Amino acid sequence: MAAYGLYTHIASNKTRSMLLLGGLFVLIYVLVYAGALIAEVMIRSDATAPYYLRAALNDLIKALPWATLGTAAWIAIAYRFHQSIIDAVTGGEAVTRQQQPRLYNLLENLCISRGIPMPKLKIMDSPALNAFATGLNQRQYAITVTTGLLAALNDQEVEAVLGHELTHIRNGDVQMMVVAVIIAGVVGFVGELFFRLFTNVSWGGGWGWGSSRRSSSSSGSARKGTSGAAVVVIIIAVVLIVLAWLLSQVIKLALSRTRETLADAGSVELTKNPDAMISALRKIEGRGELPGATSAVMELCVDNPREGFADLFATHPSVESRIQALVKFAGGRDPGPLLLPAESNQPGDPQIDPRPDADQSPPLPGPWGRSQPTPADPPPQGPWSDPGPSSGPRGRH
Repeated sequence: MAAYGLYTHIASNKTRSMLLLGGLFVLIYVLVYAGALIAEVMIRSDATAPYYLRAALNDLIKALPWATLGTAAWIAIAYRFHQSIIDAVTGGEAVTRQQQPRLYNLLENLCISRGIPMPKLKIMDSPALNAFATGLNQRQYAITVTTGLLAALNDQEVEAVLGHELTHIRNGDVQMMVVAVIIAGVVGFVGELFFRLFTNVSWGGGWGWGSSRRSSSSSGSARKGTSGAAVVVIIIAVVLIVLAWLLSQVIKLALSRTRETLADAGSVELTKNPDAMISALRKIEGRGELPGATSAVMELCVDNPREGFADLFATHPSVESRIQALVKFAGGRDPGPLLLPAESNQPGDPQIDPRPDADQSPPLPGPWGRSQPTPADPPPQGPWSDPGPSSGPRGRH
């Protein structure tokens, strides 16, 4: 995460990403093999296990070009229409400088300062605090920001979030994540298709397992043995389908988790302001849920509050760990959890300090380290203090 190693990390991450995406294609072929196993059992239910394995392998070899072309066609469709699909789901709309001068100028200044082509700017009408980048090439790149984030964050914090998303674009994260989501979607779709096919087949007589019309006891026992082989092969196919789906999710998470920390570092590199990135994360923390958004969209966001079982399928590292990295490697200061103005004005909560600067930064060392007296401190003396009822109105303001 140190500045001198940032580009080394980016290059290494891109290499790993390409390998992981190649692994996703392998998972497609694993699913095809699992489907071939099921198909062979449906065609012939009285064969041996080695026969099923060899026949399914031959089917895979024959289907390999078609599986590759089908996956490529899926990616081509998503390449062309993914932005339209995301906009339809989130309601994001493109804006101009006249419509959003504050946001437009912040993004433009960042792009000009580093010679980065400016992506499209979109606004999503939502009280959630979040933002995300999309696109697969320079013509498609876009950054979408929610209205809730614009209302809750100051200019420096909004600039830090924009820098985070620009880093995702610069590092190639957006393309990798979109393609990973596409291929993971193929894995999920094909896996669900096989499961539906598998559960809708009659076990009693659909494959001839439940009844034996042979009269001899020897042929009956042989049929019983081969039916057992078919069951074993079906179990293998189901295990392969489940394993492919789980690995597709793990690969997708591996692409996402490491990139978020790098994007935070890239934002600091662009803005030279680690404190702004930290305070932005503190404000976004726990407030980024986009109602109605799919998991694929949430995986592209600055923060994804959705967590899987025991955090196993969480697509983002925790905000706490990201802030700790910024404090350790970028020299930022952590103000701790922050309350938004709307939250700090809740009735019946006398412990909340409604001042806009409250809890915005940790105490400074030295003589300025204590900004207000603690209960153990003596009352301040001077012409502006309140000496008590006997002193009259002097000193009140």
